[in-house]
Amino acid sequence: MPLTRRTALLAPLSAFAVRRYAHAEETIKIGQIAPSTGPNAENGRFLVNGAKLAVTAVNAAGGVLGRPIELVVEDDQTSNPGAVLAFSRLVSRGDIVAFIGAPTSTQMHAIAPDILRVGRPVMFNASDPALTHMGNRWLFRVRAHDAYSARVIAGYGVEDLGKRNWAVIHSTDAFGTAGMKYLVAELDRRGIKPALIQGYVNQQVDFTAVVLAVKQSGADVIGSYFTIPADLAVLARQLRQLGVSAAWIGSQAIATATALSLAGPALFGTYGVVDFARESNPEATAFDTSYQQTYRTPGDAFAAWPYDEINILAHAINAAGGTDAEAIRTALLAIRDLKGVNGTFAFDANGDGLRGLNVVRNDNGRMMFVRHVEFTE
Repeated sequence: MPLTRRTALLAPLSAFAVRRYAHAEETIKIGQIAPSTGPNAENGRFLVNGAKLAVTAVNAAGGVLGRPIELVVEDDQTSNPGAVLAFSRLVSRGDIVAFIGAPTSTQMHAIAPDILRVGRPVMFNASDPALTHMGNRWLFRVRAHDAYSARVIAGYGVEDLGKRNWAVIHSTDAFGTAGMKYLVAELDRRGIKPALIQGYVNQQVDFTAVVLAVKQSGADVIGSYFTIPADLAVLARQLRQLGVSAAWIGSQAIATATALSLAGPALFGTYGVVDFARESNPEATAFDTSYQQTYRTPGDAFAAWPYDEINILAHAINAAGGTDAEAIRTALLAIRDLKGVNGTFAFDANGDGLRGLNVVRNDNGRMMFVRHVEFTE
């Protein structure tokens, strides 16, 4: 029988309710959606490595409910249909107790209806604020959403750098469009109308038109929301090649390992508003040390998010005393003051776990911690 979206989602639902583990040592399985193909595959490698590092640490400490946990990964192909298929394949197994969702907001929007039907907790890092405000009770976000990042980008650019002539560059997908709207609103609150608001389509190979628009606008600072770090690296190189020297404050992509590697000196002196910063807390420092020892390269946010997600799920399953979906969800909502790599977690009724971000500066290729900004609401 061919695997379709309908059969993959509906056939195993009863299995979730009746499955019993035959042996105490049988693993507790967590499913992860991550790109191993397509333009986001390099970030996918960090996503899987971060999750595996957490699984190793949890199992070394005794596992969950006295049993080891096991990671099951499906490729999302860096696309919405790929994410839907990856989730369907994980669900069709019938033995996954919780999930780590796809990395981008547009992918999470694509699979959200299926998540609601399946009824199992899904941890995710996509930052479109709408994802936790559309009535899906199974979604739990492990980073501050972009209503917060826009406040930090605007605040740091205006109050700290003294910049008032802005160009806003954003992906036209769900993440980039939401980030742009929040950033424009934050600038408006400060009496600033951007000189340029410029969208682009993901996976571009040439940003010349965008660069020329920035140059012609006369902007002295760029605020950006890029989905794919490789796209940001192309823009960075072309900005410098065409003589644009504006200050630049970007969302998470500007500080990823992929962007730093591909753009090199073109990103020196830029700023990022990010979730993961090695010097931001002791847990982040310990994580990055362990990641480097294991993989011989520094960690970044794409590794830190799933590391926190696995540890949070392990905590919640232990607190629930079993793998019942409702019990795990209740345990997640009860989390308060749980220290992680990206901050101290406390989930609200919508499923948002963090409200703080870090400002970092690119100092000749090394991301230097500037400060942490925490919001109470």
